[in-house]
Amino acid sequence: MSGRLQMDIFSGLEEIVESDYPLAKHTWYGLGGPADYFIRPRTVKELREAVKRCNKNKIPIYVMGFASNLLISDEGVRAAVIKLEREEFCQTQFKDEQVTAWAGVELSRLVLTCVEKGLSGIETLTGIPGSVGGAVRMNAGGNFGDIGAVVESVTLMDSHGEVFQKSKPELIFDYRSTNIGAKFILTALLQLSNADPEQIMRTVKETWIYKKNKQPLSTRNAGCIFKNPAGTSAGALIDRAGLKGLQIGGASVSEKHANFIIAQEGCKSRDVMRLIDAVKQRVKEESDIELEPEIEIWK
Repeated sequence: MSGRLQMDIFSGLEEIVESDYPLAKHTWYGLGGPADYFIRPRTVKELREAVKRCNKNKIPIYVMGFASNLLISDEGVRAAVIKLEREEFCQTQFKDEQVTAWAGVELSRLVLTCVEKGLSGIETLTGIPGSVGGAVRMNAGGNFGDIGAVVESVTLMDSHGEVFQKSKPELIFDYRSTNIGAKFILTALLQLSNADPEQIMRTVKETWIYKKNKQPLSTRNAGCIFKNPAGTSAGALIDRAGLKGLQIGGASVSEKHANFIIAQEGCKSRDVMRLIDAVKQRVKEESDIELEPEIEIWK
């Protein structure tokens, strides 16, 4: 699509829309091709308008958080990618033991702010990279708990630009999933509890040390590749199949934690995808268990 036509579609929104935009620089893997459009709205009003323009012109919409568990194909996406990272989408409001966090807030920063304020409930999410929106969408968590345990309600926007709320018990969190069908999470209301900041900080440090010892944190990766099947761990199954260190192109299974795939120098998205398929196939042969991806893949 020509740049001129792009200007026509998003006339009046030129300050927030870029065309043929390289997505790789926004992903933790540093991989992936371009998006036809990259949109960074400054307000909910601009977000609604951008969504309306996309709908009118039949342009598919993808939503990007911190892209810490995202793999984008080398060809990129023929779509508009919307990222909620401007000031309005990065606010936090504290009231007593509740915090309202907007979708673009960095999860790790929120954890530390809550520690300082003596608010307990999300310290077990230490070391999980990502935005609040992304964390809520996939119910981010680990061995020590997940974010769904403290989310009371969310403000959402659907694919038509309508804003509405969803609260517990209608709002359901499951293992690495929620029943949120709306395209955009705008805010999340978290119910925390008062606690001694020093005690919370101890938990943060213990969680961090555990992750540092167990996970390849200093490498180019996108966190756990597969969900843990019921009653076992994906990492253990991959390790048991003898796949630690397995390499395809520039992608390799971590020697430190088998559920991580590391992007080496010269790695392409297709290398990671081929390695994911190879691991799934071998685990199926060895354990008769079908591994399900935890990572999101855009093709």
